Amino acid sequence: MSTVEAAPGYRARHTLPLRVEALRQWRRRRTLVMGGVLAALPFVMIIAFAVGGEPGRDGGGDRISLIDTATASAANFTVTCLFVSAGFLLVVPVALFCGDTVASEASWSSLRYLLASPVPRARLLWSKLAVALGFSLAAIVLLPAVALAAGTVAYGWGPLELPAGGELPAGDALSRLAVAVAFVFVSQLVTAGLAFWLSTRTDAPLGAVGGAVGLLIVGNVLDAVTALGDWREFLPAHWQFSWLDALQPQLEWGGMAKGAAVSVSYAIVLLALAFRGFARKDIVS
Repeated sequence: MSTVEAAPGYRARHTLPLRVEALRQWRRRRTLVMGGVLAALPFVMIIAFAVGGEPGRDGGGDRISLIDTATASAANFTVTCLFVSAGFLLVVPVALFCGDTVASEASWSSLRYLLASPVPRARLLWSKLAVALGFSLAAIVLLPAVALAAGTVAYGWGPLELPAGGELPAGDALSRLAVAVAFVFVSQLVTAGLAFWLSTRTDAPLGAVGGAVGLLIVGNVLDAVTALGDWREFLPAHWQFSWLDALQPQLEWGGMAKGAAVSVSYAIVLLALAFRGFARKDIVS
């Protein structure tokens, strides 16, 4: 019985190195555009507050919302930016990076050439998934980082004023913000898994990205249907703002733990479907 020997020096784990894939994705125009949009949002909000007046000051009433406390300090401004973007804006880069990665190769008719290099299918998916998740994390971190820097210049460094009353020292506020950003990333793993699975099923990148965003919008709509009762707890959208529990006088882990468990569970199933389906898929483009 004859055996097929690999070419001298060939190692499957050395094909499609992460640095090569990361550099390819970094040079994509959509990466630079998305980074620019996220970095610009804090400055847009600063301009809006400058034009419209500082919130919560002209009415003389008590500050009761995140928007009302936005200009109290850099920490408050960062929390406000995260609040207004977590529900949708931060979903887009995750869906874009994870949904475009495999489908774009198919749309360019380069996917079969990658596999013929030869890059094992599982290796190709792991490389692309790792880089996509890395860029997604960078996008989620970029916005609050820019907001914190811009807020420090515009509103000064100080404690985090809590809408419910009281405040957190600036040092504690930074650690709480880190927890909040970490939860936002974990909560978006379901978006990453869904977009990545769709990316392995279609040759149209916009179909994978749009499908992931669309289904997440449906989840938000279903979460608003109170008649569903406890069934809403199985929707990732139900827990998307649980990171606000990290900004209470006493940090609460319950909601974030449940939200993380739901998101990770869905992500594992979706990624398993992506790897299983791609291993059996007939690649023709």
